[in-house]
Amino acid sequence: MEKGWPRAADNMDFHFIDFAPQKREYGSVAARPKETKMPFRLPLILSAVLAAWSAAAAAETIKIGVTPGPHAQILEAVKPIAAKQGLDIQLLEFSDYVVPNAALDAGEIQANSFQNQPYLDNQKADRGYKIESVGLTVNFPIGVYSKKHKAFGDIPAGGKVSIPNDPTNGGRVLLLLRDKGVIKLKDGTGFKPTVLDITDNPKKLKFIEVDAAQAPRALDDVDAAAINTNYATQAGLDPVKDPILREDPKGPYVNLIAVRSADKDKPWVKILVDSYHTPEVKEFVLTKFKGAVLPSW
Repeated sequence: MEKGWPRAADNMDFHFIDFAPQKREYGSVAARPKETKMPFRLPLILSAVLAAWSAAAAAETIKIGVTPGPHAQILEAVKPIAAKQGLDIQLLEFSDYVVPNAALDAGEIQANSFQNQPYLDNQKADRGYKIESVGLTVNFPIGVYSKKHKAFGDIPAGGKVSIPNDPTNGGRVLLLLRDKGVIKLKDGTGFKPTVLDITDNPKKLKFIEVDAAQAPRALDDVDAAAINTNYATQAGLDPVKDPILREDPKGPYVNLIAVRSADKDKPWVKILVDSYHTPEVKEFVLTKFKGAVLPSW
């Protein structure tokens, strides 16, 4: 740097030249430069720029995977609350229970809200996902529905009952039937029994495993179908009034928000969970779903 040039960090005076016509001493007009001195403090400007940049950087956008129905509707209620804390939420709907965890593990979304802990544990064990729960959301008691019978006891011997084909939700139904005395299961099956674990089936019921999203369509072809609440509401069923059997709402199947393990301590995670766990969201759930979906925080 040449000697005598000012440094950028110094306070600098900028000199503006005004070439407005000026009168000579004897009345003639000539262009005499007029110098105006204006103080200009660079550090103050840099501080303002940095403050604006910091405010912009504080706003963050995340993508959350959900299944259609209550999960998506509840997150829509969470969005404006999170927005006030600088978190912009974008929702992506998935039509099944498999893709949301794959998308999360791959980094295509930052969180998902659709599953319970036993299902997540099963997915992690089977697929090696590095994702985990950061907060509880709501409970969806699973129900058994029928277009042909008004009570489960009316199903004839050899009747067909469809259950979800994933181990967690299929297991929920078998545990429900065990608790109602319909079947018996092997000891020690935990939360994920399968039809192979049935030790006693007095009515010789035939269990047909179907994809959870397709369960409402199976109603016409079976005596009864076990249907998750989100898919039941999509099909126009009332999860409180319509089931001929309904799971106890208190149990291990509370739903959750999941994120990648590497992200669990990031500030936006706390904002997301805190925004979900608000009185406004709880009131929305209770009013909107009238007992079909229950807050679990």
